[in-house]
Amino acid sequence: MPESPQFLVGRLTSEGEKMSAFFEALSPEQWRQTVYTEGAEWTIRSVLAHFVMAERGFLKLFDNILGGGPGVSEDFSIDRYNARQQEKTQDMTPAELLQAYRDVRAEIIAWVSQRSEADLQLQGRHAAMGLTTLLEMVKMIYLHNQMHLRDIKKATQRISE
Repeated sequence: MPESPQFLVGRLTSEGEKMSAFFEALSPEQWRQTVYTEGAEWTIRSVLAHFVMAERGFLKLFDNILGGGPGVSEDFSIDRYNARQQEKTQDMTPAELLQAYRDVRAEIIAWVSQRSEADLQLQGRHAAMGLTTLLEMVKMIYLHNQMHLRDIKKATQRISE
């Protein structure tokens, strides 16, 4: 199976290393670069904070589903969650956020490496994906980050033009 726990661990590891290298190379000015302006303004720093808090949330969600829980509640609001999480990380420096990202990614990788293929077929509710498997939720972690990285690169490209 191409999406075995070992395959996912490899993808999470390589994507996490690429993200870390990208953020590590940013200048102080780039951290303040605006990426999103709809709703609350998000800078590159905000996006990294989002990665950290989303992955921490995923660990809780995964354990909930693995333990027989339903996943997120039907009235869960991604926008409210993201806003609260941004508030919680507002005092962290980029270096602290980058270390937190590395730490939580290591926890995600450890969690996935301890799962069986049967575990990853368990279903629960994801805030954006609805009812789906843990496998699809794990894949969403690196796809989600890649999507935001594309947006960051577009935002920084607009400034340099």
